[in-house]
Amino acid sequence: MSNWLNDPEPLSEGKPVPAAEGSFEGSDPSHLSHLGSDPEGSLEDAVVAALKSVFDPEIPVNIYDLGLIYGLSIDHDSAHVDIEMTLTAPGCPVAQTFPGEVERRVMEVPGVNSAKVELVWEPPWTRDRMSEAAQLTLGML
Repeated sequence: MSNWLNDPEPLSEGKPVPAAEGSFEGSDPSHLSHLGSDPEGSLEDAVVAALKSVFDPEIPVNIYDLGLIYGLSIDHDSAHVDIEMTLTAPGCPVAQTFPGEVERRVMEVPGVNSAKVELVWEPPWTRDRMSEAAQLTLGML
């Protein structure tokens, strides 16, 4: 990852990835405002909770609030979860192992039968993808 906290300039100018139907996008968890409307018991809420239990190895913020999750899609028929995520910098030393850790955590969610995590680099991550809670934790607000 990078020493982005000490750099006052954004890492890059990126735009949110357009979400596929049934998936979520954005940096602020409000993009998941429809969660809880699942009559099956909110598998989405459980998956998001699992994502919030994974912390960036260099920053004391979970990957969800950090804005590293670009897409989340759940096929309720097969209980398969697809996740698109990024890292704060392409040269991050955990790039090879971190997606596997995220996948493992999602697979621990009751009701999830399979999961796939894809690491994407476009658009590049920027600090503006972080939730207010993450910014507050890092003293950026």
